[in-house]
Amino acid sequence: MRFHRLLPALALPVLFGLAAPALAAPCGNTSAGFEDWKPVMAKEAKAAGVGSAGIKALMGASYSKATIAADRNQKSFKYTLKKFLQVRGADTIVSQGRSRKAKNPDLYRELEAQFGVPAGVLLAIHGMETGFGGFMGDTNVVSAISTLAWDCRRSDFFTPHLIGALKLVDEGSITSKTVGAKHGELGHTQFLPGNALTYGVDGNGDGRIDLTNTTDALATTANYLAQKGWQRGKGYQEGEPNFAVIKEWNAATVYQQAIALMGARIDG
Repeated sequence: MRFHRLLPALALPVLFGLAAPALAAPCGNTSAGFEDWKPVMAKEAKAAGVGSAGIKALMGASYSKATIAADRNQKSFKYTLKKFLQVRGADTIVSQGRSRKAKNPDLYRELEAQFGVPAGVLLAIHGMETGFGGFMGDTNVVSAISTLAWDCRRSDFFTPHLIGALKLVDEGSITSKTVGAKHGELGHTQFLPGNALTYGVDGNGDGRIDLTNTTDALATTANYLAQKGWQRGKGYQEGEPNFAVIKEWNAATVYQQAIALMGARIDG
């Protein structure tokens, strides 16, 4: 099996370089002004190449209080590694990860052959992000990512992902009704829309990229890590070459450590 990339692999900064600085949308810290911001953002999105379907999805977006609440209350950065592993159910993830690997060895062998990323890392990510697909979110993706692009705390970071989400709507990969995590992450391994656009892979060969499909999601995850510099056959524990790539997945040190530790146990 070969895994195929169907979506354009253009770097997001290049995409958004198309927008004239004069069109840069404002930001806010509450819902006040969100509706007035949407048509301004729509002009910026059009300048970045978003089509009519994407613009319609943006104009239909709602301010997500649940997203803001989640963004203001992130706890992973505060936990010790021991506490984090306990809270995330590390032993269960390892056990289920080993079982999933044993049941479908060909898939993980093929993923490693093409992208160089071992099964343990992919399964640790899959388990931590959604409990192996058990819960992939309950929040409207376009509304969540629009809210974060509007919010002044990190609008520069999330605006490219909003453009990515709107382009995914244009392509039919998602719709204005697609749900994901509180920050707009998609599918089994919770990709932000801009990353889904850039790194998306058609893992099951059906001609489309659907990150709610396990094979597509795992192939996309492996491709992301490979594109970030994963070195085939090298170690991924702290102090080893590929731990730097794991850092690209999540900014919390305990999260990075957990992926490495659980991955080793699954592969061991």
